[in-house]
Amino acid sequence: MRGTTPRRQSFLPLIGVVLFLFATVNSFARKPTAQDPVPSAQGENASNSKAAVPAPAAAQEKAKTPPPKAPDGDYVGSDTCITCHDDQNRRFKNTVMGKVMLGNPHTPEEARGCEACHGPGRAHVEAGGGKETIPIRFGKDSKNSVAEQNSVCMDCHARGTHMFWKGSPHESRGIACVDCHQVKQEIHTTLSSDARYSAPLSDNQGVKLKQPELCLQCHQMRRAQLQRSSHMPYREGKVTCTSCHNPHGTPNPKQLIQSSTNENCLSCHTERRGPFLWEHPPVLENCANCHEPHGSNNPQLLKVRMPRVCDDCHDSSRHPTQAQPLSSIKNFNRGCTNCHSHIHGSNHPSGSAFLR
Repeated sequence: MRGTTPRRQSFLPLIGVVLFLFATVNSFARKPTAQDPVPSAQGENASNSKAAVPAPAAAQEKAKTPPPKAPDGDYVGSDTCITCHDDQNRRFKNTVMGKVMLGNPHTPEEARGCEACHGPGRAHVEAGGGKETIPIRFGKDSKNSVAEQNSVCMDCHARGTHMFWKGSPHESRGIACVDCHQVKQEIHTTLSSDARYSAPLSDNQGVKLKQPELCLQCHQMRRAQLQRSSHMPYREGKVTCTSCHNPHGTPNPKQLIQSSTNENCLSCHTERRGPFLWEHPPVLENCANCHEPHGSNNPQLLKVRMPRVCDDCHDSSRHPTQAQPLSSIKNFNRGCTNCHSHIHGSNHPSGSAFLR
């Protein structure tokens, strides 16, 4: 008992300090500030406080959407265009671009509708029509240059997959956007087995032809390669040109989507990615060292048949590389991979020769 009494007395000053601090904080919390509204008998302050309440979130969001641009200057508005071009408006309003520009514009320029792409239409209206009076006209019979036509499209389509259009191979060769794309066309998908199982993988329906036919109009060499016995499944509708390439330009070689040929191939052929304990140097360097990606008359898209494809690199240190009958023991069953089956890489501790 003598040992416990001093301990109890030592806690008394600490408890007193805590109570003092609690009372001080409570008094400051109850003290009115200059910002607190003072109640009035007439209720004027109450009405003012209601007016100060912010508008609902829906009203604020509605205010952010720009209203349709009123006709000003040389702009006459889309309603004036529709009076003569009703058929084109009927087709355009059902496209993705038409639904945005006519139904839900995001910028004042989009709210101009037809004149956002074709320019001010006052001179066209006053002249009573005529193609020559349209400031910006698209197509092969247009008086505007390809650069002028493309600049109108790039005003909106300058980001995302179109970021590297300037300086790209297609842009430098004078390809116009309307050479591949169509705007005023309403796309109808037919309910058939062909449309269900052979539809292109891309959801872009604003092109004149389906892939790969659209690209093969210019790339005739690739058309011939796709007709060979060993080919990528383009004709079967399993892949398209844009599965590997971005036609609007990339910082990578051959307009590839991935940074290199290997990365492009390994995005599908994941079993070849590795890493392996024993790597095959030509495989690490480039898949195109041995394979022709678009099509070949040799099995497995090989550039040259077995065993000649291996003889391009391997010297005569073990298996002589001079011309021999294909029935020779050194070319067992006419192929190196009958013994060296793990030619893309091996994880076996004794797999330095990529054997079975």
